[in-house]
Amino acid sequence: MIRVLVVDDSPVVRRVLTDALHRHRDFEVVGGAEDPYAAREAVLRLRPDVLTLDLELPRMDGLRFLEKLMRHFPIPTVVVSSRVATHPETAARALALGAAGVVAKPAPNVAPGAPEFGEALAAAVRAAAARARRVLAIGASTGGPVALERVLSALPAHAPGTVVVQHMPGAFTASFAERLNAACTIEVREARDGDAVVPGLALIAPGGRHLVLQRAAADDAARGAHYTVRVKDGPPVHHQRPAVDVLFESVARHVGADAVGVLLTGMGADGAKGLLAMRAAGAHTVAQDEATSVVFGMPREAIRLGAACEVSALSDVPTAVLRALTRLPRAA
Repeated sequence: MIRVLVVDDSPVVRRVLTDALHRHRDFEVVGGAEDPYAAREAVLRLRPDVLTLDLELPRMDGLRFLEKLMRHFPIPTVVVSSRVATHPETAARALALGAAGVVAKPAPNVAPGAPEFGEALAAAVRAAAARARRVLAIGASTGGPVALERVLSALPAHAPGTVVVQHMPGAFTASFAERLNAACTIEVREARDGDAVVPGLALIAPGGRHLVLQRAAADDAARGAHYTVRVKDGPPVHHQRPAVDVLFESVARHVGADAVGVLLTGMGADGAKGLLAMRAAGAHTVAQDEATSVVFGMPREAIRLGAACEVSALSDVPTAVLRALTRLPRAA
């Protein structure tokens, strides 16, 4: 069930959108809001999966609210506005700010309950909800701190939930995450056991502990999280704890084709088999190329196994990731 919050200053339009969505069994409209301030309170209280947003709102322009929302609480948002039909640049601006889709309100001479509008709205909301299920998984070792900063700092605020293993002693991962957080638009921090994997957040595996992704329990799912992480002990893999293979194999098992996997510079073979498992599960996988790797060990082994869908220079990895995320299959 996809839980939706409808934001529009018109009670009539809120009812039209609610009725259009309720014609489909996979939607539940959990509330409505007449302006951005009411919407903010409703988002925090109701934790919807998707928000529909008009752009012509009292007290704050819809685009300005969208920008603030993506920065502080990047919930998947579908813009529903008459403005996008008459001003294409407005639609482009909304998408650039992080909207998952745009739907034009029906023209005045078209019945607001027209089936075509309802189907377009439903499709856009489903696509937005699918985006929240997407996961980016990254592994790195020698040379990884610099490479990770290059990749993570290029991600937009509404980037999918991200999980990272960087081979690093336990005394350093918290400060490393803090440094990345200062350099990135997304939030970056050291992972804690039970953390939700949500858009706009990157979780770094603590040194000396494995990081495993799992499906969210019922209470976490009710708050909009599809996945959480476990931080756990266990034997080293490839002489490493945390190990990239441990993370990647859990992502392959639970996320499948809704994931993107990236293996960056590093010594040894950790992550190669995990990246292969992700590719076999339908994920798009990227390995850093030899020319830009400090040590071309882990990516080379992944390429040798056929685990990489594409091989990219470090400067091209963020583009490869974002391109893959826009083409991933839509979750049902």
